Amino acid sequence: MHLILIQVVVVLFALYAAVRTAGRFRKGTIGLSELLLWLGFWLAVAVLVLAPQVTQRLANLLGVGRGADAIFYLSLVGLSYAFFRLYLRMRHLEQELTLLVRKLALETAEKKTPRPGAEEPEKGTR
Repeated sequence: MHLILIQVVVVLFALYAAVRTAGRFRKGTIGLSELLLWLGFWLAVAVLVLAPQVTQRLANLLGVGRGADAIFYLSLVGLSYAFFRLYLRMRHLEQELTLLVRKLALETAEKKTPRPGAEEPEKGTR
């Protein structure tokens, strides 16, 4: 099997990413389902780079001329969807943050504002 430079680089990167993913799992940063998802992804990357005929079969199935084009189109759709999900999550977090800040501001204002009928503390005493 004759490998070209890009295949070596991509496979080494996929291996590096898989090792880093496993490290994050060991640290507890990601769960088992995320570990399996990412390890599967990096394995698929390595396989598709080492066996480009698989992408050509996928291209034929999708009606696209080249395997690289099929991967590009599928990646574009997948990344667009991921961006959309991240955008929605960020919006939700911004709304939650706004509610929390508003609640904290109201609670702080209530503590600083004396209630009607409450005695004012004498100056110099707490």
